[in-house]
Amino acid sequence: MPRLPRSTRTRRRVPRAVLVVLAVVAAVAVIAVIAVVGNLVTTLFQTLSARPPAVDTRIVAPDESKAAQAADAAAGDAEEQAAAQWLASQPTTYWLTPEIDPVDEVWDRVAHLAAEARDQDAALSIAIYGLPDRDCGNHSAGGLDPDSYRAWTQRIGDALGNASDIQKIVILEPDSIALSSTCGSPSDRAGYLKDAVDNIRGTDTWIYIDGGHSSWHPVAEMADLIRATGVLPDVRGIALNVSNYQDTAAEFDYAHALSDELGGTHAVIDTSRNGAGPAGSEWCNPAGRLVGSPTGSFGDGVVDTNLWIKPPGESDGECNGGPTAGTWWPSAAVELTREQR
Repeated sequence: MPRLPRSTRTRRRVPRAVLVVLAVVAAVAVIAVIAVVGNLVTTLFQTLSARPPAVDTRIVAPDESKAAQAADAAAGDAEEQAAAQWLASQPTTYWLTPEIDPVDEVWDRVAHLAAEARDQDAALSIAIYGLPDRDCGNHSAGGLDPDSYRAWTQRIGDALGNASDIQKIVILEPDSIALSSTCGSPSDRAGYLKDAVDNIRGTDTWIYIDGGHSSWHPVAEMADLIRATGVLPDVRGIALNVSNYQDTAAEFDYAHALSDELGGTHAVIDTSRNGAGPAGSEWCNPAGRLVGSPTGSFGDGVVDTNLWIKPPGESDGECNGGPTAGTWWPSAAVELTREQR
């Protein structure tokens, strides 16, 4: 039978409902592709725009700080109130501890700090301080068991990852490496630090591990302790002089010497309480100290910048008349700020 001309063949019509479904599916697919591309572009932009801490870095002044809480308290004489108010206004690292910010609350704390950083157009600086056998039974004894520590740092990492639009500075476990040989647990601590680094690293998150200070371990010895942790390739560098009082110039020299030993690693230096330098070998609430240069005052090719890491006005421990470690000490705040008010 001869074939009908093309113009007279019967054409099958696709039902309207099917066309609508196909159009919806196509639209959803396009939107999904746009979303994926958009997320990739955003991530790439955030990665390319991420810059490590440097001179003029400004970190958040947390309203959760003990200085801020003291400034809001009704008790205290005029001088103590003035010292607390001044310190509350200073950009300072916030310390996350499991005692104050347990695993079921720490995400909210970090999220609130991140919101403050956005409001203040500042970087977020936190010290993570919850390592198992944290202070080897000394003034800041405590910390979590290994499984709880892993869960706690994972929650911190999740919260930091949710704040990819701001710069995050993490001081990871002050004293943990410098104390490791004394505590007799270098390999255990290395494992805890490795877990923590894996949990918290991310876009625009700059991690600094413990590097002691210039009057603690000789350079070669400290370099060996740091190297033995195995985490150095995954962090920005080391934190020096945390909660101590050493001169800034001595810490710069120490940072450069460690960098030479460790293949060019970077550093930050705590200058929160070194304005009058050290008091000999006394590290626990020495008298006559002063706040030091504010965050972001200086840096070079090795030292990214200086930071206020230990909050001035908080005790080092029950020594030289001080209360328990981390407790607000009004008379110390007055003494540290005597030249600022």
